[in-house]
Amino acid sequence: MDDYPLLNIFLTTMWFFIWVLWIMLLFQVFADLFRDDDVNGWGKAGWCVFVILLPFLGVFVYLIARGRGMGMRMAAQSRRNEQEFREYVRDAAASQPASAGTADQLAKLAELRKSGDLTEEEYQRAKSRALA
Repeated sequence: MDDYPLLNIFLTTMWFFIWVLWIMLLFQVFADLFRDDDVNGWGKAGWCVFVILLPFLGVFVYLIARGRGMGMRMAAQSRRNEQEFREYVRDAAASQPASAGTADQLAKLAELRKSGDLTEEEYQRAKSRALA
């Protein structure tokens, strides 16, 4: 350990984390490039060749040229995922059989409350709806 001082350990660790961040950024650029419907196949191929042959320059140019759109596409994708999840939950809740008895519904609600999936207020609201 005497031949590898503490500062060298720190610098090696720092360079390792910078390398990991670089790899993550590279994957993010490729993911954004292939998700974007505005760029045609030749454009995607050109960007890929540029980023593969000159990785540092290619990624920096991509971020400068398309960085704003990259953030907007990520936000739009998040909104779409949120909307799809809400629609799925709404459809799943609506497709519950109407013949389920009130006792069964109350038992399910009590189980959800006990497991912590429902707050007390949500439980009371759902309970009053089931009893109505």
